[in-house]
Amino acid sequence: MHLESRTITIKIPLVKSVFVGALFFTHNKIYCYMKTPKTPKTLYDKLIDSHTVRELDDEGHVLLYIDRQVLNEYTSPQAFSGLREAGRRVRRPEASLAVVDHINSTAVERISVQPEEGGALQVNFFEKNCKDFGIELFDILDRRQGIEHVVAPEQGFILPGMVIGAGDSHTTTYGALGAFGFGIGTSEIEHLLATQTLIYKKLKKMRVVVSGALGVGVTSKDIIMAVIRNIGASGATGYAIEFCGPTIEAMSIEARMTICNMAVEAGARGAFMAPDEKVFEYLETKPRTPEGQLWLQAKEKWTQLYSDADAVFDKQISLEASQIEPMVTWGTSPDQAVNINGCVPNPEGEPDPIKRKGMERALAYMDLAVGAPIEDIVITHAFIGSCTNARIEDLRQVAAVVIGKKINPDVRGMIVPGSSEVRVQAQLEGLADIFISAGFEWRQSGCSMCLAMNGDVLSPGDRCASSTNRNFEGRQGAGVRTHLMSPAMVAAAAINGHLCDVRRVSMEND
Repeated sequence: MHLESRTITIKIPLVKSVFVGALFFTHNKIYCYMKTPKTPKTLYDKLIDSHTVRELDDEGHVLLYIDRQVLNEYTSPQAFSGLREAGRRVRRPEASLAVVDHINSTAVERISVQPEEGGALQVNFFEKNCKDFGIELFDILDRRQGIEHVVAPEQGFILPGMVIGAGDSHTTTYGALGAFGFGIGTSEIEHLLATQTLIYKKLKKMRVVVSGALGVGVTSKDIIMAVIRNIGASGATGYAIEFCGPTIEAMSIEARMTICNMAVEAGARGAFMAPDEKVFEYLETKPRTPEGQLWLQAKEKWTQLYSDADAVFDKQISLEASQIEPMVTWGTSPDQAVNINGCVPNPEGEPDPIKRKGMERALAYMDLAVGAPIEDIVITHAFIGSCTNARIEDLRQVAAVVIGKKINPDVRGMIVPGSSEVRVQAQLEGLADIFISAGFEWRQSGCSMCLAMNGDVLSPGDRCASSTNRNFEGRQGAGVRTHLMSPAMVAAAAINGHLCDVRRVSMEND
């Protein structure tokens, strides 16, 4: 039990100094040396409590201070229009970073003009909004442009202990740095820009403990897909998830980002990990991190960001990493997943009638037969990209699989780096040459085929092996069938023309 001392000052008649039990009386003051319990806190509690301006009711609603916000061209227009109509300014423009990423073209050659009229209008309006309200913008031609959840960490814009709001659900990515990020709607963006606060309801707390060594070919993407499969697409609704355990601690920061990014697919509105030396090393060289004495002071504070030993969680899940195999989705929800060596499941074995109906619908949409081996599923496209898996480590894993090989002639392969800086790094390391030699399209940075919102859209009936985070109906285009997996698994599928176990391809390379 943690204990703290409290001093209470009370006016009383003048008396001689007397010591009675835990109270020391002297003149007109009482010094209380009684020890009172200090409630252990989770990391989530520490982050939220330190940013609470005031409590609003007895139901957990608080006015929450937000350290920073990241803006994109797709979810922000109405917020800026609302500010104009109300005659309001942005309270802290320096706390915002704006990035064009959702609707921009990722064509091999980058130009500032968008090929689609609607996209061009959105980008132009976004640029005007940022200029009018004094917000820094990474436009299409900026060497730092990229997907917001890749760009913000690599610039050092996100730091441990911060609370971040953004108009994108995958803002949970920032939890890998010991920050707390969550997605918000357009009306909330307007409120945030005007006040630097949000009305926020506290969440329940879930802890996911991962232990053991990952097998060959198994990645952080497989871990989070296994979690989502086990608890369901709504299993973490109303929760913030803290990931911990020896397996998490052994991971790189980029691998941790993948886990926090996809936690939202289990319904979580927040996901994070306690910052450690790996986080500090990752951030120390970033362009926007504190320097000198400020860095030392910040780092000292960041070391205190962890859940207390006796902290209470509402729910806890434990996973053994050695039992996890490469994962693939077969259906139209991220929780509809199996091991790569598995088969398409039979809905009749599902006792829940709602889930059974969802499985039947998914099978019809995906045009799959019950009992068919997952490895027999033929693909037409292979996509590597998104805020989930388009960082330099992801691309290195892909290169290790495809080096010296050619993708199947019936497969169109696309690789879209998460940022322009990642693209440059991949070219410097020779990865781009490997991709091009293998037959992949090596494109510019952006959200691209993660969602059908730009020129990178597939056609009805196409089937895509994808490193993205969502496999909903129509996510990559009307009538398109999407299978989620790790980047290395996508690479293996591209080579073989069908879904397959990357471990076999890796052994062939050895």
